[in-house]
Amino acid sequence: MRDNSKQTGELILDNNDLERERGITILSKNVSVIYKDYKINIIDTPGHADFGGEVERVLNMCDGVLLLVDAFEGTMPQTRFVLQKALALGKKPIVVVNKVDKPNCRPEVVNEQVFDLMFSLNATEEQLDYKTIYGSAKQGWMSHKWNERTDSIVPLLDAIIDEIPEPATVEGTPQLLITSLEYSAYTGRIAVGKLTRGTLRAGQNVTLGQRDGVTMQKCKIKE
Repeated sequence: MRDNSKQTGELILDNNDLERERGITILSKNVSVIYKDYKINIIDTPGHADFGGEVERVLNMCDGVLLLVDAFEGTMPQTRFVLQKALALGKKPIVVVNKVDKPNCRPEVVNEQVFDLMFSLNATEEQLDYKTIYGSAKQGWMSHKWNERTDSIVPLLDAIIDEIPEPATVEGTPQLLITSLEYSAYTGRIAVGKLTRGTLRAGQNVTLGQRDGVTMQKCKIKE
């Protein structure tokens, strides 16, 4: 994802030096987009099997998934890995066939490959009834048909709103599933995760449960 307000085309998500050098996503990151009074939280996960642990770590906090496939290369070994994990968790993917601007690309064939792959992974009938969006992230457009170019990514955003359910609101004691940690010299330790119950606010006292499920630590939310 790029910040189109900047002439340099600055990458918002792949901002790690190694990621920029290799041109791939290594660490999962999140960004929020406001569209039609909806706040869409996007988590970018690696697509390479070498970093599969990152994918597994965040799938539990997602309400839906976008399966990104290259219109020229088609499904890859890592596609099977991440798709199998998502299907096992009951996620119904929106298939995004990207790079349809490439010469000699095969968008419709690739979409059939995705269907065959999902079928071989024992996807349910509901999961097999997925929506497909075509486009070119490089050129900044998405469409319901690969040969009908649009001037925006609105078809993809509309598909997200229509296909992915809103997170359920559960009242009760606040519960946050932390999936990643960051650090800022200004604010200190930053926890990123999904709020599965209750509400959180600045200054609130909370209990942090450690990975062993036994150790508990009292702390306060700064921001």
